Amino acid sequence: MNADRSTTQPRILVSGGGIGGNAVALQLLRAGIRATVVERAAAPRPGGQSVDLRGASGEVAERMGLMPGIRKRQMDERGLIYVDDQGAEILRMDMESFDGKGAVAEIEITRGDLNQVLLDELETAGGVDYRYGEWITAIEQDADGVDVTFASGATERFDLVVGADGLHSATRRLVFGPEEQFSTYLGGYMSFFTMPTPAGLEPNWFSMHSLVGAVNVGLRPDFDPATCKALITIRTDADPALHRDVAAQQRLIREKLAGGGWETGTILAAMDQAEDFYFDEIARIEMPNWIKGRVVLVGDSGYCGSPLTGQGTAMALTGGYILAGEIAGHADDLPQALTRYEELLRPFIAKSQELPPGGLKAMTPKSRFGIKAGHAVTRLMTSKLFRPLMIKMMSSTEDYDLPEYATR
Repeated sequence: MNADRSTTQPRILVSGGGIGGNAVALQLLRAGIRATVVERAAAPRPGGQSVDLRGASGEVAERMGLMPGIRKRQMDERGLIYVDDQGAEILRMDMESFDGKGAVAEIEITRGDLNQVLLDELETAGGVDYRYGEWITAIEQDADGVDVTFASGATERFDLVVGADGLHSATRRLVFGPEEQFSTYLGGYMSFFTMPTPAGLEPNWFSMHSLVGAVNVGLRPDFDPATCKALITIRTDADPALHRDVAAQQRLIREKLAGGGWETGTILAAMDQAEDFYFDEIARIEMPNWIKGRVVLVGDSGYCGSPLTGQGTAMALTGGYILAGEIAGHADDLPQALTRYEELLRPFIAKSQELPPGGLKAMTPKSRFGIKAGHAVTRLMTSKLFRPLMIKMMSSTEDYDLPEYATR
């Protein structure tokens, strides 16, 4: 993107150092606008679940010059295998049969690795004012700017604040209202963490196992063959007591996986040692608007689709790219930039937030009969006859007309 560096550039604060926030900061920096980024964590967060890049998000990664870094960290994941209690194969879906548009995409990378690619590019581009261990505690705005108070006690004024601080966004709460106004609980919880690869796991394949009681466990290959990602999905009633209580979260996982067969014992043993343990509710964020004055939301803060959609990273990366492009193109009229951002991105988000048929209930049957029925439906939908329909369902956002912005 091109920018007149002789003019005074707007002061922009990005709250959140994840995919969306770093995408915004990187593209602004390349346009000559050096943002400030605050991230509550003390350092970049490693690990995270595997994410894919396809359609608009793949195109954004190409345009942003991220692909060389992504290729270096890309996982060799060749498809999905469903296994029984003893680990025997029930059925498999290989990536090539679906042209990289099935459950496993051609480009798969962990969220932490993708974020590191963005951080590396930020450093290469000259860096920004990055503040770890810092976050927003208060926001006051007027027609001309935003006064921000930080956890450290410091106060600063900015022309624009970008909330990119995730599902439980403090920026959204402070400016738009309580989380419960916009969040819909979708029926369960998801956990994932890094663990040593079990000896019997088939290399380069994502293995999945369904347990009686509405629970799924999976092991996904990592960039390093010595490790893999454990993925646990539990369908259950909402329990507010689980929020940020790691001990309670792990008790629930132990209870649900007890006697579950396959590698569940290995997964539970590894959970206590995991340095990147993650657990949260499966929820969707829907908002009538992502803009309020000079505060704007990007990624999960404004339009989380939940992990069920498989589009979280795509929405964050694409949203960050478009927001930065509009700000850079209308730096002298930020309200117009924000309006255009929302208008251009809404159609993409509407499709990206669509849940798969049956939602979490279809993915996590309660009974053994339900598990077998689910496998039968999956076998039918992945057959040669129904494969084109499956590809179409998984490619619903690929016709999105991605705006193009001038590059460096």
